[in-house]
Amino acid sequence: MDEKVKASWERVLNPVTLKSNIINASIFNMAFEMLKSSIVEKIESFFVEGFDENGLILSPAYKSEVLSLNRSPIYASLKWLQNMKAIDQNDFELFEYIKRCRNTLIHEMLQFASQGVDFDVNIVFDQMVSLLRKIEMWWFENFEMEIDPDAYPDDLDLRQVIPGPVWSLQMLIDIALGPEEEAQKYYEQFVSNLAR
Repeated sequence: MDEKVKASWERVLNPVTLKSNIINASIFNMAFEMLKSSIVEKIESFFVEGFDENGLILSPAYKSEVLSLNRSPIYASLKWLQNMKAIDQNDFELFEYIKRCRNTLIHEMLQFASQGVDFDVNIVFDQMVSLLRKIEMWWFENFEMEIDPDAYPDDLDLRQVIPGPVWSLQMLIDIALGPEEEAQKYYEQFVSNLAR
């Protein structure tokens, strides 16, 4: 049997490798969806006028200032963030790269499981967390801190701030993909807090 074919079958048929690859692809997709939601929903909440039985009522300005930038809400939102200087062209291109990686993992799962992919999944995870952090920190600095500056100490080290969505994503990655001991710590802390 050809060595490449043999290696491919070994990779697919090894239960540990196969399970790991499926978990990696699933978590990657979930993380990507979290990133997209954060990008779109933060901007939507900025343009909320109220609520009704159908949910949010978005101001007409949302349509004219955001949705007019692109037919796709995610790309319109990215363009709006770029116009607001929250992200730059490199970040926009990084999002595109992350999206291509996600599409490869999801749409070519058998290839990923049997042959791998031409990118390092862990590096792209880190890039995704970094992009999410950059966007979340822009909102934190430009809106949350501006709305109530007295709520934050003058010597606040922004490098130490971990926005909720970033923390959630990092926790998800740590639990699903990290060492078993690290994942167990999250669970034990949760159980300990419930017992109080």
